[in-house]
Amino acid sequence: MKTCFQEVAPSLNLRNVRPGPLWPAGGRQGFCSFIVGLALLYLLMDAVHMPLMLGTLLAAEVITVVLYAVNDLWVFREQCPEWIRLWQFHVANATGFAIWWALTNILALAGVHYLIASGLGTAGSVLFSMATNFLWIWCKHTPKAPAPPGPRTTEVAHGD
Repeated sequence: MKTCFQEVAPSLNLRNVRPGPLWPAGGRQGFCSFIVGLALLYLLMDAVHMPLMLGTLLAAEVITVVLYAVNDLWVFREQCPEWIRLWQFHVANATGFAIWWALTNILALAGVHYLIASGLGTAGSVLFSMATNFLWIWCKHTPKAPAPPGPRTTEVAHGD
Protein backbone atom coordinates (compact mmCIF):
# COMPACT_ATOMS: atom_id res chain seq x y z
CA MET A 1 0.00 0.00 0.00
CA LYS A 2 1.42 3.37 -1.02
CA THR A 3 1.53 6.30 1.36
CA CYS A 4 0.14 9.63 0.21
CA PHE A 5 3.66 11.00 -0.05
CA GLN A 6 4.61 8.18 -2.42
CA GLU A 7 1.54 8.90 -4.52
CA VAL A 8 2.61 12.53 -4.83
CA ALA A 9 6.22 11.65 -5.63
CA PRO A 10 6.22 8.09 -7.03
CA SER A 11 9.92 8.16 -7.84
CA LEU A 12 10.77 8.53 -4.14
CA ASN A 13 10.42 5.53 -1.87
CA LEU A 14 11.11 7.34 1.39
CA ARG A 15 9.35 4.84 3.65
CA ASN A 16 12.11 2.30 3.02
CA VAL A 17 14.86 4.68 4.09
CA ARG A 18 16.18 3.64 7.47
CA PRO A 19 18.36 5.75 9.74
CA GLY A 20 21.99 4.78 9.64
CA PRO A 21 25.36 6.27 10.42
CA LEU A 22 25.15 8.70 7.50
CA TRP A 23 21.40 9.38 7.52
CA PRO A 24 20.04 12.01 9.92
CA ALA A 25 17.59 10.73 12.51
CA GLY A 26 16.93 11.50 16.13
CA GLY A 27 19.77 13.54 17.56
CA ARG A 28 21.73 13.43 14.31
CA GLN A 29 19.07 15.44 12.53
CA GLY A 30 19.51 18.27 15.02
CA PHE A 31 23.27 18.32 14.52
CA CYS A 32 22.90 18.17 10.73
CA SER A 33 20.39 21.02 10.72
CA PHE A 34 22.73 23.03 12.95
CA ILE A 35 25.58 22.61 10.45
CA VAL A 36 23.33 23.36 7.45
CA GLY A 37 21.93 26.40 9.29
CA LEU A 38 25.41 27.74 9.96
CA ALA A 39 26.40 27.19 6.33
CA LEU A 40 23.24 28.91 5.10
CA LEU A 41 23.78 31.79 7.52
CA TYR A 42 27.39 32.11 6.35
CA LEU A 43 26.23 32.16 2.73
CA LEU A 44 23.60 34.81 3.42
CA MET A 45 25.94 36.96 5.49
CA ASP A 46 29.24 36.69 3.63
CA ALA A 47 28.23 35.91 0.04
CA VAL A 48 24.94 37.80 -0.27
CA HIS A 49 25.86 40.48 2.34
CA MET A 50 22.42 40.31 3.90
CA PRO A 51 21.89 42.15 7.20
CA LEU A 52 22.25 39.86 10.23
CA MET A 53 18.65 40.16 11.38
CA LEU A 54 17.26 39.32 7.94
CA GLY A 55 19.81 36.55 7.36
CA THR A 56 19.01 34.82 10.64
CA LEU A 57 15.29 35.08 9.90
CA LEU A 58 15.57 33.56 6.42
CA ALA A 59 17.99 30.81 7.51
CA ALA A 60 15.66 29.81 10.34
CA GLU A 61 12.60 29.58 8.07
CA VAL A 62 14.36 27.33 5.57
CA ILE A 63 15.65 25.05 8.32
CA THR A 64 12.18 24.89 9.96
CA VAL A 65 10.52 23.44 6.85
CA VAL A 66 13.37 20.99 6.24
CA LEU A 67 13.35 19.86 9.89
CA TYR A 68 9.61 19.23 9.81
CA ALA A 69 10.02 16.91 6.83
CA VAL A 70 12.91 15.04 8.48
CA ASN A 71 11.06 14.71 11.79
CA ASP A 72 7.75 13.70 10.28
CA LEU A 73 8.98 11.17 7.74
CA TRP A 74 12.10 9.67 9.28
CA VAL A 75 12.23 10.32 13.02
CA PHE A 76 8.55 9.78 13.90
CA ARG A 77 7.77 7.55 10.89
CA GLU A 78 4.49 9.20 9.98
CA GLN A 79 2.82 7.80 6.88
CA CYS A 80 1.91 11.16 5.44
CA PRO A 81 2.85 14.75 6.31
CA GLU A 82 -0.13 16.65 7.72
CA TRP A 83 -0.83 20.35 7.71
CA ILE A 84 -1.79 20.34 11.40
CA ARG A 85 1.57 18.87 12.43
CA LEU A 86 3.35 21.32 10.15
CA TRP A 87 1.43 24.16 11.79
CA GLN A 88 2.17 22.86 15.32
CA PHE A 89 5.82 22.41 14.38
CA HIS A 90 5.91 25.95 13.04
CA VAL A 91 4.34 27.39 16.20
CA ALA A 92 6.73 25.43 18.42
CA ASN A 93 9.71 26.36 16.29
CA ALA A 94 8.66 30.00 16.16
CA THR A 95 9.00 30.08 19.92
CA GLY A 96 12.26 28.17 19.83
CA PHE A 97 13.37 30.43 17.00
CA ALA A 98 12.60 33.52 19.08
CA ILE A 99 14.90 32.14 21.78
CA TRP A 100 17.64 31.41 19.22
CA TRP A 101 17.24 34.68 17.30
CA ALA A 102 17.27 36.87 20.40
CA LEU A 103 20.34 35.17 21.87
CA THR A 104 22.18 35.22 18.53
CA ASN A 105 21.58 38.90 17.92
CA ILE A 106 22.10 40.04 21.52
CA LEU A 107 25.36 38.11 21.77
CA ALA A 108 26.50 39.41 18.35
CA LEU A 109 25.74 42.98 19.43
CA ALA A 110 27.76 42.30 22.59
CA GLY A 111 30.78 41.44 20.44
CA VAL A 112 30.52 37.64 20.13
CA HIS A 113 31.24 36.40 16.58
CA TYR A 114 27.92 35.75 14.84
CA LEU A 115 28.64 32.03 14.21
CA ILE A 116 29.51 31.43 17.88
CA ALA A 117 26.50 33.50 18.93
CA SER A 118 24.32 31.33 16.68
CA GLY A 119 25.68 28.17 18.31
CA LEU A 120 24.92 29.50 21.79
CA GLY A 121 21.45 30.56 20.67
CA THR A 122 20.85 27.07 19.33
CA ALA A 123 21.79 25.56 22.69
CA GLY A 124 19.25 27.84 24.36
CA SER A 125 16.37 26.63 22.21
CA VAL A 126 17.10 22.88 21.93
CA LEU A 127 15.38 21.80 25.16
CA PHE A 128 12.27 23.76 24.32
CA SER A 129 12.11 22.30 20.82
CA MET A 130 12.62 18.73 22.00
CA ALA A 131 9.93 19.08 24.64
CA THR A 132 7.36 20.38 22.16
CA ASN A 133 8.26 17.71 19.58
CA PHE A 134 7.82 14.80 21.97
CA LEU A 135 5.09 16.16 24.26
CA TRP A 136 2.84 18.02 21.82
CA ILE A 137 3.33 17.56 18.07
CA TRP A 138 4.10 13.85 17.76
CA CYS A 139 2.76 12.72 21.13
CA LYS A 140 0.73 9.56 20.67
CA HIS A 141 -2.26 9.95 22.89
CA THR A 142 -3.76 6.61 23.78
CA PRO A 143 -7.53 6.79 23.96
CA LYS A 144 -9.02 5.94 27.30
CA ALA A 145 -10.81 2.65 27.38
CA PRO A 146 -14.53 3.08 27.93
CA ALA A 147 -15.72 2.31 31.42
CA PRO A 148 -17.18 -1.14 31.73
CA PRO A 149 -20.97 -1.13 31.74
CA GLY A 150 -22.67 -1.28 35.10
CA PRO A 151 -24.56 -4.37 36.17
CA ARG A 152 -27.51 -5.09 33.96
CA THR A 153 -30.80 -4.86 35.65
CA THR A 154 -33.87 -6.31 34.17
CA GLU A 155 -37.24 -5.56 35.50
CA VAL A 156 -39.40 -8.55 35.92
CA ALA A 157 -43.09 -7.95 35.53
CA HIS A 158 -45.00 -9.48 38.37
CA GLY A 159 -48.46 -10.51 37.48
CA ASP A 160 -51.35 -10.20 39.97
